[in-house]
Amino acid sequence: MTKQPEQILENNLIEQLADLGYKKVILKDEKELLANLKAQLEKHNKTKLSNTEFAQVTNHLSKGNVFEKAKTLRDKVQYTKDNGETGYLEFINQIHWCQNEFQVAQQITQEGSYKTRYDVTLLINGLPLVQIELKRRGLELKEAFNQINRYHRHSFWANTGLFQYVQLFVISNGVNTKYYANNKKQSFKQTFFWSEQNNKIISQLKDFANVFLEPCHVSKMITKYVVLNEAQKALMVLRPYQYYATEAIVERVKNSTKNGYIWHTTGSGKTLTSFKASQLLTQLPNVDKVIFVVDRKDLDHQTTKEFNSFSKGSIDGTGNTNNLVKQLEDHTKLIVTTIQKLNTAISKQRYLNRIKHLKEERIVFIFDECHRSQFGETHNRIKAFFEGAQMFGFTGTPIFAENAVSNALGKRTTKELFEDCLHKYVITDAIRDGNVLRFSIEYIQTFKQKEHIQDLQVEDIDDAEVLNAPERLEAVTDYIIKNHTRKTHNKTFTGMFCTSSVDSLIKYYDLFQQKKEQGAHSLKIATIFSYQANEEDKDANGYMQDPEFLQAAEPDAEYQNEHSRDSLDRFISDYNGMYGTNYSTKNSQDFYNYYNDIAKRVKNKQVDILLVVNMFLTGFDSKPLNTLYVDKNLKYHGLIQAFSRTNRILDTVKSQGNIVCFRNLKQATDDAIALFSNPNAKDEIILAPYEDYIETFKEALKNLIKVAPSVSSVDELKDEEEELEFIKMFRALMRIKNVLSTFTEFSYEDVDMEEQLFEDYKSKYLDLYEKTKSTPSKEKVSILNDVDFELELIHRDEINVAYILKLLANIKDAPASEKESKTKAIKEILSSETQLRSKRELIEKFIQEHLPLIEDTEMIESEFDDFWSKEKVKAISSISKEENLDPEQLQNVIGDFLFTEKKPLRDDVINMMNKRPKLKERATVAERITNKITEFVETFISGIAS
Repeated sequence: MTKQPEQILENNLIEQLADLGYKKVILKDEKELLANLKAQLEKHNKTKLSNTEFAQVTNHLSKGNVFEKAKTLRDKVQYTKDNGETGYLEFINQIHWCQNEFQVAQQITQEGSYKTRYDVTLLINGLPLVQIELKRRGLELKEAFNQINRYHRHSFWANTGLFQYVQLFVISNGVNTKYYANNKKQSFKQTFFWSEQNNKIISQLKDFANVFLEPCHVSKMITKYVVLNEAQKALMVLRPYQYYATEAIVERVKNSTKNGYIWHTTGSGKTLTSFKASQLLTQLPNVDKVIFVVDRKDLDHQTTKEFNSFSKGSIDGTGNTNNLVKQLEDHTKLIVTTIQKLNTAISKQRYLNRIKHLKEERIVFIFDECHRSQFGETHNRIKAFFEGAQMFGFTGTPIFAENAVSNALGKRTTKELFEDCLHKYVITDAIRDGNVLRFSIEYIQTFKQKEHIQDLQVEDIDDAEVLNAPERLEAVTDYIIKNHTRKTHNKTFTGMFCTSSVDSLIKYYDLFQQKKEQGAHSLKIATIFSYQANEEDKDANGYMQDPEFLQAAEPDAEYQNEHSRDSLDRFISDYNGMYGTNYSTKNSQDFYNYYNDIAKRVKNKQVDILLVVNMFLTGFDSKPLNTLYVDKNLKYHGLIQAFSRTNRILDTVKSQGNIVCFRNLKQATDDAIALFSNPNAKDEIILAPYEDYIETFKEALKNLIKVAPSVSSVDELKDEEEELEFIKMFRALMRIKNVLSTFTEFSYEDVDMEEQLFEDYKSKYLDLYEKTKSTPSKEKVSILNDVDFELELIHRDEINVAYILKLLANIKDAPASEKESKTKAIKEILSSETQLRSKRELIEKFIQEHLPLIEDTEMIESEFDDFWSKEKVKAISSISKEENLDPEQLQNVIGDFLFTEKKPLRDDVINMMNKRPKLKERATVAERITNKITEFVETFISGIAS
């Protein structure tokens, strides 16, 4: 069967969109796009614009970046009419979203750095708001994604920049279709399938177009469900399950006074859903206030911050109960507060008199993680006071009869408190859709049971203190030190270690510190835990020690055991020394500041392992966290919540969340998965055993050999089609190896492939990558341009210039018979390591011309520094001469690039030039010089300091 050409796919879509209500329009270029925009704005606003008036509108539209233009789209523009009067134009009707003008165009040409033609464009009131890029069936969907990224660089900004008004991108190869917001910083992982309300994916382009691209629906998505994230200055769009949940809550409030809850698995974007629901509810005329309730101060801060990031200043976080009462008194429509402050407000008489007018008003409550905040007497108190209240809860792990915990009011389930489940999106749905990762769970045996305790349960062993034996704690610590680098891909990610008690945490922390002082590791360890102000004093045990037996070095020692608060202060002191901070437990605010700082550093990968007991196991999201070590009994919602700290989507390298259990939690894990998804979901949630991945690797290797039987055969591939096949086969092999490498037992011997062979194929793979970089990026030069090589899978920070210098020292000290083989090994490393390929030519020059002249191996590093500095000066001089640049300004631009980590602006590049190019040539010249600056930094700066 022949593959359907892209043009047929495009033409069929155009006809389908016309049937859906879009008017077909032919727009060849920017000039025709502007003429059409004028006509459509006139039609939508029922007015006529002179050329002078329209020039004011286009001048207004051309200002700003994508984020600022998204705001412009949602505003009205004020302009001066020819007769001196003030006129106003609406760009899109947000209230009645169906009442807009819908058009579809294909192959609009835009000329920026290069001439580009866009596949299918949906225009609303003349503005291009949805861009659809198609690839023929059989090609990777990611190629369309990469193509759009290229348009971001080369043409969306060109001329009046109207294509920066695009709100949504749609990519499809006919079989798979996804959508995403116009945010060029996101990865392919942040593209989404649309689905039905029951979470059944709609992947075929024809079906997707009928549902998602239907004019009323797509304009509703743009006007209601695209979120402007103020903190990141970026657009976000809701995923289908978020959309259905929000719609369900809004409809419930519109049509009834019933309560309800949303079951969306942990890590699926609950805050964005609750924000959008809250925002839309405040727009309903029959709703007086919306109160978003959390149960802890840390979540109050986190949620308020996230809400404000979606809409700057929309939430005034309540710092105390009096401030909350003020917000309840005034016209603040959306309030974020804690369950504790809300309870105080409706319990104290001095507050009740001020808010009694709210008793019968229409108040909508939204409870974050409702199973944590709503199972006490406070729930009844809120219902009793706010007689007109309507309550909605969000949870990733509902409380059922099986996992309910008894309290003073008995066992209470989520359904009892919130009535119906309005929308469900469980962990199996999220894994299937690629919105969270699966788990790789390893159970590590930490002690061998003797015969007389083999029949004991885990709880009995706890009582027997086996699990807290010093030998066992040390064995666990040693295991983590030995394997942490592997688990976190050379500390690309971070880990968390949850322990059973504060006592065991203190012992573990001290073990890590002792071993660090002994040089066993260089991990950055931090900890935080709650302490009891009046905990039991272990020294008050009735035992009076004989003074003669006190240690000579401590004759006046009064206490043998440290209070947990003293231990925490000691640990915080270590933290202060590590990061130059000044925290303590002297008051609650200082401790809270420490909490926030430690959370920030974990998210920024400045902490390698965070030790906790309960804190951070719920309500804490950190995408770079990929490993959880567990020495604690967990079950049901507590287990799923803790495990889910590790499975946030980030990039290609983070292929799963790693769970390392030092207790036998297998049955507890199976029970939790059965409760929160279905009894047969285990295989979908947990990675297959090590042996299965070994077999998968072997199968992928066979597929690679079919394409390229030997390393040298890669050079003999006939055309780009065959090269593309090799790239795909080797990339598949890399992906499997990426998963395998996190298993403790991984060895190349198990996969029937020598490591050297893998490295040799990798060198050829990188050669093809270099080929695409050296090819000028024109409209359609190479089919390899759209391939994601996923170089992050083969990037190894430990193989850097410092590592090579150590190997060079070994060459100098090696016998003559070994020097040639060692030199060859270094050259192979230079070919296979992504970070070193840009430096390969220079390092080889150093080996050939300078290394033989160095007699003392201790001088290699300083000689290399001198060599490198001279070559760096030559390179800057070369760029300056080739491009006729001012050398001093070039140095400044490179310095700014290194400081900001942002590529130089086009104006900065042009300003360096001694002779400025013509306007038409500036974009091309600026890009060429920017590429040279980037290559210079990659060669001479990146990976050198380390």
